[in-house]
Amino acid sequence: MTSAVRTPPTRPVGPQPARAPRAVLPALVAAMLVGLGLAPADATGQTQYRVVQPDGSVTFTDRPPPPAPGVTVTPLGRGAAASQAASPAAEPSLPAELRQAMQRHPVTLYTTVDCRTCDVARRYLQQRGVPYSERLVSPDEEAVAALQRQVGARTVPALTIGSQPLRGFAEADWTAYLDAAGYPRESRLPRGWTPPPATPLVPRPSAAPPAPPAPAAPAEPAPPPGTPRS
Repeated sequence: MTSAVRTPPTRPVGPQPARAPRAVLPALVAAMLVGLGLAPADATGQTQYRVVQPDGSVTFTDRPPPPAPGVTVTPLGRGAAASQAASPAAEPSLPAELRQAMQRHPVTLYTTVDCRTCDVARRYLQQRGVPYSERLVSPDEEAVAALQRQVGARTVPALTIGSQPLRGFAEADWTAYLDAAGYPRESRLPRGWTPPPATPLVPRPSAAPPAPPAPAAPAEPAPPPGTPRS
């Protein structure tokens, strides 16, 4: 008889936000994806445009609006793939499907040292073949406050997919959002690909080099023999 493997709990640095009931998760995911511009393109393949007005309101249309001050227009769907795939933001060695997802919704993993759940989350991304960058959160207040600003909590592991934060590791939630962002369910990474090294969330200033030793004062010449001492 085999026993189920239990995922270790997340490592809280502060209060963990309440999770939505699993039954309503698909509806919540769909609603949040529309607001973030992650909604799937029109089934006909026609390009859709996400329009953000100066007051923050968001609309979707199949015709690009004329340029206007303060209005942001983002092309969505297959019609935008060609220009996005050519962007230098993603590695040219990666398949076009991955480059497109990376350019639209880059993935960042937030971890800390000696965190078993962070290891589980990292392994999940690597096994699925998601290119990601990793930021290390040190235990000092400055770094924890920076994590709070990024993901809205003081808990690791955490993930951002584009502008969408996910707090704590829940495989079903991460899978749903990665699916919606266009990341393949099976790895498309080239053989031998490795993620870039983790970098500190809050860079530490390098220590100043030690000051050079002061030059020694020149020695006074010895008095000639027979000179009386003062």
